[in-house]
Amino acid sequence: MSKAKRVQPQEIHAAPYPAGKVLDAQLHLLDRQVLDVDGVPVTTVDDIELSGPEPNEKIPKGAPAPQITALLTGPVLGTRIFGGRPPSSRLIRIPWKSVAGVDTVVTLGVRADSLDASWVERWLRTHVIARIPGGSHEPE
Repeated sequence: MSKAKRVQPQEIHAAPYPAGKVLDAQLHLLDRQVLDVDGVPVTTVDDIELSGPEPNEKIPKGAPAPQITALLTGPVLGTRIFGGRPPSSRLIRIPWKSVAGVDTVVTLGVRADSLDASWVERWLRTHVIARIPGGSHEPE
């Protein structure tokens, strides 16, 4: 029976502190409402896009941690119910550089009109909400 090697405390190194803010994607981002710089609803976050190795690709030792490159939104309801994944071409990307803050909502530093992702909110506002009595004016 061989003895296990005892690790001396000086041999254990603390993990390096990551640069920037560390986010838990599921807790802080997914299914969060996205608001533009004026507080206008844009969409909700359905997925995220990360930098780094492709799926099933080996991660080289010492490689930098993946970083968020974009928030993804699109028609995901059917895939959530029936499984699978929507085609990448159907997802709308909101560049991460447009994000101004992450809290109970994701706040953007740009106006909704400059994003492709806001077309659903604009369409609903024009074709559904505006037809509801009292839906075409600001609340008091």
